[in-house]
Amino acid sequence: MQTMKRVGRWVAGSLIALAAFVGQAGPAAAAGLDNASCLSCHDGKAAKLEAAAADGKKRELRGVAADKFAGGVHAKLDCVSCHTGIKDSPAPGQGHQREAGAVTRSASCADCHQKLWDDAQKAGTAASKPRLEAVVKNAEAYKSSFHARPDKNDKTRPMASCDSCHDTHGFDIPAVGSPQHAAWRVNSPAMCGSCHDEQIETYSESVHGKELLEKKNDKAATCADCHSAHGTTNTSGEPFKLAVTATCGSCHDENYKSYKATYHGKISTLGYAHVAKCYDCHGSHGILRVEEEDSKVHPNNRMDTCKECHNGKKAGLAPAGFVSFQPHAVTNDFARFPQVWIGWQIMVQLLVGTFGFFWLHTALWFYRELKDRQQAKTRPHVMAEALPPELRGKHLKRFSLTWRIAHITFALSLMVLTLTGMPMFYPDAAWAPWVMKALGGPQVAGLIHRVCAVIFAGVFFWHLIYIAMKLWRVRKTFRIFGPESLVPGLQDLKDIVAMFKWFFGLAPRPVFDRWTYWEKFDYWAPFWGVTIIGVSGLIMWLPNFFGSFLPGWVFNVAAIFHGEEAFLAVVFLFTVHFFNNHFRPDKFPVEIVMFTGSMSLEHVMKEHPLEYQRLKESGELSKYIVDAPSAPMTAFSKALGFTLIAIGLTLLFGVAVGFFGALF
Repeated sequence: MQTMKRVGRWVAGSLIALAAFVGQAGPAAAAGLDNASCLSCHDGKAAKLEAAAADGKKRELRGVAADKFAGGVHAKLDCVSCHTGIKDSPAPGQGHQREAGAVTRSASCADCHQKLWDDAQKAGTAASKPRLEAVVKNAEAYKSSFHARPDKNDKTRPMASCDSCHDTHGFDIPAVGSPQHAAWRVNSPAMCGSCHDEQIETYSESVHGKELLEKKNDKAATCADCHSAHGTTNTSGEPFKLAVTATCGSCHDENYKSYKATYHGKISTLGYAHVAKCYDCHGSHGILRVEEEDSKVHPNNRMDTCKECHNGKKAGLAPAGFVSFQPHAVTNDFARFPQVWIGWQIMVQLLVGTFGFFWLHTALWFYRELKDRQQAKTRPHVMAEALPPELRGKHLKRFSLTWRIAHITFALSLMVLTLTGMPMFYPDAAWAPWVMKALGGPQVAGLIHRVCAVIFAGVFFWHLIYIAMKLWRVRKTFRIFGPESLVPGLQDLKDIVAMFKWFFGLAPRPVFDRWTYWEKFDYWAPFWGVTIIGVSGLIMWLPNFFGSFLPGWVFNVAAIFHGEEAFLAVVFLFTVHFFNNHFRPDKFPVEIVMFTGSMSLEHVMKEHPLEYQRLKESGELSKYIVDAPSAPMTAFSKALGFTLIAIGLTLLFGVAVGFFGALF
């Protein structure tokens, strides 16, 4: 019987030696150190073999299955190519002698493959060896992985080495897409479970585990899909938390997109891990379908899941409304999310209507004014009677100091609101993480945003009180549709028609009194803008309060209203408003009346001739005549105007990059 075993080992060894001989690039192994000799003992069938470990204890050596080795990718190599330092072939049961200073472990897999890759690059054959390149990259990732750290029980060994996961003697991963590869994926969790037994037990009962292990669905997530096969990192670290969320999205694409549209998703996209990720709500190894009663996101369990973060210590106590919040709501599915669909439609129509009219208005205005200039046309009303000598060089007061302070406060707070809000609206834009980091992170940016929101709202409500008091003083003489009123009237409709006739060359340019129709629109637009942005922002600012009596879908709609109305305000102000007041040919490059508070009488006669004529005929003109601003005041106003325009255009550029980047 012993003779038959020796013959069997000799035959198996001969087959391996033959496979190693065919195609072997290097010189043959020394006598007694060929594969056949090695397999005569290490064939997996011999008596137990042991070797001394670093701590002096004995450790059992694994045998080599000859058939698996013959079919593996390393079959053409000599055993001693990897097991370096061995210089003899001892009798069975005897230990090997090693060269002086030789390591007591096998040669580094990474070093060997790196050398092969370096040689291929030098020989110019690297392009034809993509799998070798992949191995080198995997080895490099492994060096900084969690598995490469020293084992707690034996500091001389890593927590897991290459051969802990890969059977280096029979290593041969099937080609992707083949039935063999599908079977390999199905069996791969068992390998991880040899160390992580508790995790694999939980995984086996999850939706992923049942799909993979029971239904043999190789598309289901395996351990390596989430943890990375070679770059496994500490799961408590931020890099892993951020990466695993994107990994979920590689399969659950639609849900990942809808998650990224939420506050949690935007913060995560910007690179911060302190908000809820997929696994916080759905679990990790034990993910279950939503309809399963034990699922963390089952309606009966959602409140408990929300309270894991919103527990009253850091984020406040989760209110009842959180249960019905839709973290994966989309705007194009009325059947599932009717409130979200309606909210989105309202804002889209508002944006399309506003931009459609005013961008057309701006384009036609620019065209007509440029044409008139090219044709050297002058406005008939500019040829009014010459100013009397005492009025030459004088200005007409249009805005008080209070109005000008309110305007600059309004403008600056809006620009800061835009700067702090843009990264949240376009977190995927290349500039977004940089801006958020420069602001000090989401918490600091959020604080700045809310402070500016309070300032913005404060100016708005102060204005309402100011107007109410002023109207009360002139209540007996004030005409609601008079020339001093900002309330739109029939004359504004007539002016719009007259303006469009001029745009198309069908009538002369219309003339205006104190306020033009576009100035009235600029005045009234913040009323609905502040209402929409303010109310929606307040709801998101105080979710615990509003969630205690409002359903969760209100937060979905509030996010849509807040973001889209902010987009409307920013783009309108930095395109239409800038054009009307600074960029049209008659105003270019900057209008400073809102900074100086006054306008030259020559300018008034050109822009507001009806006002000049009315004040002159009523004898009130002298009440509004002021000296021209000083040279320093004029220079400062121009510098301030150019600075605000530059900031506005920079913010507009960032919004444009984010908007078109999201589209494409």
